[in-house]
Amino acid sequence: MSPLTDGRPHRAAPTADVSLALAGGPLDARLPLALLEAVRAIDTPAAELDAELVHELRNKRLGLSETVLLQIRRYGDAVRGGHRVGYDEVLALARLIGRRPDADLAFREAGRRWARSLVDSVSTVRRTAARGLPALIARPVALRALRRLARRYMDGTLVRQGSTLVLEVISPVSADAAPRAAGCGLYEAAFRESLQLLADADGAVEHVMCRSRGDARCQWRADWRRR
Repeated sequence: MSPLTDGRPHRAAPTADVSLALAGGPLDARLPLALLEAVRAIDTPAAELDAELVHELRNKRLGLSETVLLQIRRYGDAVRGGHRVGYDEVLALARLIGRRPDADLAFREAGRRWARSLVDSVSTVRRTAARGLPALIARPVALRALRRLARRYMDGTLVRQGSTLVLEVISPVSADAAPRAAGCGLYEAAFRESLQLLADADGAVEHVMCRSRGDARCQWRADWRRR
């Protein structure tokens, strides 16, 4: 039984039509932490509610359950301890979130949170240089940092092609999590947020190759010229 399966029935959107043969090594704990924190943020009511209604919501909303809170603490401890999480565990979590009616929103919110936590791992000096120095110096600094984040945390590669950057991931953990490649929004949002934070770039990100469409890998292309 998955650590997030507590036996309660819940409403779910249809899952993706085909489960892909996704596999990989242990993943940095920042990824599952971002997924659960996004779900918790989405499921948390905006207004103050009385205790009885809060209890009822906890029984209905995955993000407010005690199970999710315990998992958030566990993944937070793993991040602080530098520990990684098994690929299959994160894969099961992504597929669980992909059953939600708001899966696309959840994955994109998780992607932004994931990117912010990754960029926080870059030293303040490098972040300042990447955004504040003249482009001739700042761009190589930003590119090296982005490549390192892609390789270390996304199990991906990042290459420059003129004024564009291409992120390639062979086995994205959310590739088959939801219909219409909604799970790939996790990586797309993380890529775009990282570009904004490190390179001050705000270009559109295009999902040019996708495992769920039969390609051998997922690939995203983005313009990284400064705003």
